[in-house]
Amino acid sequence: MSSKGSRPLAGRAALITGAGSGIGRAAAVSLAAAGAALSLAGRRKSLLVETAALAREHDVPVRYQALDVADNDAVERWVADARDTHGRIDVLVNSAGTNAPNRTWQNTSLESWNELIATNLTGVFQCTRAVLPTMRAQRNGLVINVSSMAGVHASLVSGVAYSASKFGVVSLTQSLNLEEWRNGIRATVVCPGEVNTPIMEKRPNQPPDHAYALMLQPEELGATIAFLAALPPRALIEQILIRPTVREY
Repeated sequence: MSSKGSRPLAGRAALITGAGSGIGRAAAVSLAAAGAALSLAGRRKSLLVETAALAREHDVPVRYQALDVADNDAVERWVADARDTHGRIDVLVNSAGTNAPNRTWQNTSLESWNELIATNLTGVFQCTRAVLPTMRAQRNGLVINVSSMAGVHASLVSGVAYSASKFGVVSLTQSLNLEEWRNGIRATVVCPGEVNTPIMEKRPNQPPDHAYALMLQPEELGATIAFLAALPPRALIEQILIRPTVREY
């Protein structure tokens, strides 16, 4: 359990999408350890229950709601509940993301494209738009968007739709900083290389078994997100590129 002196986010509230597993779950645990009250969102309630239990070990309030970030009405209800419960919204972590087994130009269907863009890009836009009125009223707030190295350099492994969506997340982050700094709002985009999360299961060609230990681990991204959240309002890191040291397995 965290000591009082190591809780820089005590009194603050953080919202996290994709919180049921992977980077989102790790972010929830790290932010809870830093003292933040949490509101979690994800598609599967059973996984959110597990994440909430882990976060509550750090003696912070935790709420959760099962939803699809592509559903704007559900997003609005979730954000309103968080604002009304916690009285503030200090941090939004947009971590929800997906990919598809078929991801080349040759085999990506329009249906698959629309699903990926809806979750990976439109979801980020909708969640961010929903928190902005509260952050503007506070004249303070931080949005942390989880993109990918595929959002910096298009990736054959990640695929056409995923790469395009993650490039879009980088652009959303930059435009948010261009417009909202006057209102005390900052945004950071985190662009990780391969991370050992459940999304790896959707790869058409699985890495060798030994590769998973060489990838970034979710806890390392959670620690990165907690570091960003604890920075003072005068400090902005617009983009972080973080990848495994090993380039080939």
